[in-house]
Amino acid sequence: MKRKLQGYYRTISTVGETVKAFIPVTLPPEPPIVWSAQLLRQFDAAHLALGRLEGAGNFLPETPLFLYSYIRKEAVLSSKIEGTQSSLSDLLAFELDQIPGVPINDVQEVSNYVAALNHGLARLEEGFPLSLRLIREIHGKLLSTGRGATQTPGEFRRSQNWIGRTRPGNAVYVPPPPEMLIECLGDLENFLHNKETSPLLTAALAHVQFETIHPFLDGNGRVGRLLITFLLYEKKLLTKPLLYLSLYFKTHRQQYYELLNQVRLQGDWESWIGFFAEAVRETADNAVVTAKKLHALFEEDTEKIATLGRAAVSIRLVHEMMIRRPLSTPQFLVESTGLSPATTNKALQNLVQLNIVKEITQRRRDRLFCYKKCFDILNAE
Repeated sequence: MKRKLQGYYRTISTVGETVKAFIPVTLPPEPPIVWSAQLLRQFDAAHLALGRLEGAGNFLPETPLFLYSYIRKEAVLSSKIEGTQSSLSDLLAFELDQIPGVPINDVQEVSNYVAALNHGLARLEEGFPLSLRLIREIHGKLLSTGRGATQTPGEFRRSQNWIGRTRPGNAVYVPPPPEMLIECLGDLENFLHNKETSPLLTAALAHVQFETIHPFLDGNGRVGRLLITFLLYEKKLLTKPLLYLSLYFKTHRQQYYELLNQVRLQGDWESWIGFFAEAVRETADNAVVTAKKLHALFEEDTEKIATLGRAAVSIRLVHEMMIRRPLSTPQFLVESTGLSPATTNKALQNLVQLNIVKEITQRRRDRLFCYKKCFDILNAE
């Protein structure tokens, strides 16, 4: 459905140019969403996929171990949208104090994303509401170090920004001026806590509104994508943070930006909601497939380990830690399992012989071991 312009323009002067900044109307949309039969089917399919994803945790022996690596995969994908070149192996190497294969700033940005995500989840688990304060805290973690550290981490912008091209005068989009931010963000915060809109629809609408407001000098895309996961987690639509849409948005990047623009200019919320529902369905289904593959791998490898008699106890400890960190050093495994260096090295030798892990440096010292089959499942796009 096409509506009128979903906001209004205000003429402003910035960096020596006169441009029109866009101020969005408050949510929910008016007139209300028109639920065609097709849109209802798409939304129902998204809800069913989320239900399957919620049950996927039961496939895994230790969901927190899976989450550790899964969250890092999302961090890599979300940061790639912003242009970083870091990979999952780069991030894991960085966390082990090993040298990554890309510039340190790239992997630092991805590491910051992990910290921001974990901080937000921890705060929500404490009962802290999803609010402007929490959004600022998340942004502060995201840009705490690296290239974004000069872009006022944890603070809403006090100057005008723009999206696309080189200056406000030729920009693709100019967000609200800084003096309008608090009003716009206050309206968004109120909408986040409304009880009349379903959690999934709230997430779909709020994501567009956040990106339209663009309240930070940097990091808006990453925070906006995190907002989706945090909303679904806070509203208990997911009790485990397993849904991340970065890969879908990255794959359909052009359509994503076009739909955001169609919402602003024509009020075509229905097309966006259909796209969002499909993103949720496909992403949730892919996550379920990943969980099943990992479960099957862990079961197969656990059975192999069980054949080794009394040594299986220590080998299983090392194996479980390799599930959590599929790229590990012997020193890390010693510290994380509490086993002696000799026992840890013997366990690694057994895992190599069972073709479960592989030593990838071919060095006598500073060795790195990779749980390759696990790593390949997590790293698949």
